[in-house]
Order: sequence, then C-alpha cells, then structure tokens
Amino acid sequence: MLAIARLIRAVTGLVVLVIVVGILLWVLSANPHNVIVSDIHDAANWLTTPFHGLFSVKGSKLHLAVNWGVAAVVYAIVGGFLASLAARAIPRRRGFGRRVRPVA
Repeated sequence: MLAIARLIRAVTGLVVLVIVVGILLWVLSANPHNVIVSDIHDAANWLTTPFHGLFSVKGSKLHLAVNWGVAAVVYAIVGGFLASLAARAIPRRRGFGRRVRPVA
C-alpha cells in the first residue's frame, strides 16, 4: 500500500506540474507553434476541462490562470488525500517495538 501511496503522490505531482507549467507558458506568451509548448498546453487544457469557465475574469490570461490554478489546487488536495488514505491502509502490527516481560 505504501508503494501505491507513493505512486498516487507522484502522479498528482506530475499533473499539478503540467498544469502550472501550462499556466506559466500561457501567461508568459510562449510561442504556441513550438511543439513542446503546444503539447504541454494541450495536456494542461485536457486536465483542466472540468474547471473551464468556473470563474469569469476579464482578460484571457487572468481567466486561464485563475481557472487552471483552481484545478491545480483541487488536484493537489484530492491527490494528497487519496495518497494519505492509501498510506493509512497499511496494516499496523500491535506491540511492535515493545518488550514484553515474561510472567513469573
């Protein structure tokens, strides 16, 4: 279960990273015709689809940054919660590390 918790944290970190880099590339006006920029933006756009239009803010850059930023925060919270649940599901051994005195 610990390996699953680590995998969930890794995937969550990767998703949040893609979204944040997508935000930065959009806000900093990176060349959208560049293959890397386009791929990152497409992946971030797909990951944030449920959050499109969540808030209406003037300015296309601010609109994208706010909505995608909310998506990144939600992914981080949900992923951290799921990883925590998986880590807590590890069976604990009772009395581990304690010395038991023999009964005389």
